[in-house]
Amino acid sequence: MDLKEYDHIRSGGAGFIEIPRGLIAVWGKEAVQFLDGMITNDMKTLVDGQQMLAAFPNAQGRLLAVVRVLRQGDRFLIETEETTREKVFQNLFRFTFAGDFFVEDLSDKYRYLELFGLELSPSLTGGLLSPETEMYSSTGGLKFYSQTSTGFFVNKPAGDGFSKGLLDAGAVEIEDQLYETLRIESGVPKYGVDIDETTVVPETGSEEMISYSKGCYIGQEIIARIHFRGHVAKQLTGLQAESSASADGFFSGAELTSPEGKNAGRITSVTYSPKLERLIALAYVRYDYLADGTELLTAEMPVRVTDLPFVE
Repeated sequence: MDLKEYDHIRSGGAGFIEIPRGLIAVWGKEAVQFLDGMITNDMKTLVDGQQMLAAFPNAQGRLLAVVRVLRQGDRFLIETEETTREKVFQNLFRFTFAGDFFVEDLSDKYRYLELFGLELSPSLTGGLLSPETEMYSSTGGLKFYSQTSTGFFVNKPAGDGFSKGLLDAGAVEIEDQLYETLRIESGVPKYGVDIDETTVVPETGSEEMISYSKGCYIGQEIIARIHFRGHVAKQLTGLQAESSASADGFFSGAELTSPEGKNAGRITSVTYSPKLERLIALAYVRYDYLADGTELLTAEMPVRVTDLPFVE
């Protein structure tokens, strides 16, 4: 990882990376009603120009995908990870014959760039955010918690110009390893690594993507029962190594135990945080040990439960 680029971003500079992501459009007279029956958040409350975080659950309340939904007039733009793109599209498209709405996968028409460093945004309004770029913009980034990034879908012909504009405005292009460190520091889970179809939606710890007051949707009964009658058995949270030194046992898949030797959870993603000067991780921790500051062990190495995000 390039520490110079890391320090540039963490000291207030801007950086960006181009990665594949899915962009799916839904529109039609019954679009709101349709989406409300499919996802965890309340589409009826989403006003034009605003976005919200949501999840697609299955009938058992388990996670098919995490999405951001942006409303543009009577059209809803659904952004998701590349890993879950086809799953989301097929989950929506299979119902189009049963209602007055339409679904289109727009992903291949655009390039997606994620920008860190929002203070750069004013310099982009001089043309990069103009209608001529034919760009969809979702401000706020992949906001599972409080990550500060902005995702841009730019039509393919305009992509090179957009990237050059970012570089000319002072942004640096970051590599995959640095992006992974920023992702984990921001507490953002990755599908297939930290979350998947075995994850019950409330286990993500992201309450902002669940409405408990709207009507029925697929998986709603199980998700609501967890919320109103009890709590999840485990939840995604953060871990910090107690020592600044690298140590065996702190790796993806490692089991966690309490000081008394009881099973306490499992690590999913690990990175070294230059800002915190120690190893950090995302992990599923059992409910009894979720409190910030709780001490646990992995292969006899002491670790500490930490609320997310690690870095604001």
